[in-house]
Amino acid sequence: MTTAWRPAADGLMVAVRVTPRGGRDAIEGVEALSDGRKVLKLRVRAAPDEGAANEAVVALLAGALKLRRADVSVKSGATARLKQIALRGDAAALAEALARLCGQDH
Repeated sequence: MTTAWRPAADGLMVAVRVTPRGGRDAIEGVEALSDGRKVLKLRVRAAPDEGAANEAVVALLAGALKLRRADVSVKSGATARLKQIALRGDAAALAEALARLCGQDH
């Protein structure tokens, strides 16, 4: 099964699609884009002004995965809906936690 995340040197890289001003902060699972790539779909209340939505994404993922905010960073796509997020920690444990959050068997 192809997922929205892949192992990295010090954790996981996660492809995400963010909906800012989404009414609530939530992880909505994995979806396939029109080109077949998988992304983790996130929704945040914050507007995409001055990095507020990116901060909300970092806070959402850190809270859901029980990581420090310093262990979650936006690596690319800071001004786009599609982003690459780096998660620092044990790759296998993080992948298992993401799969559980998305309702997937890992």
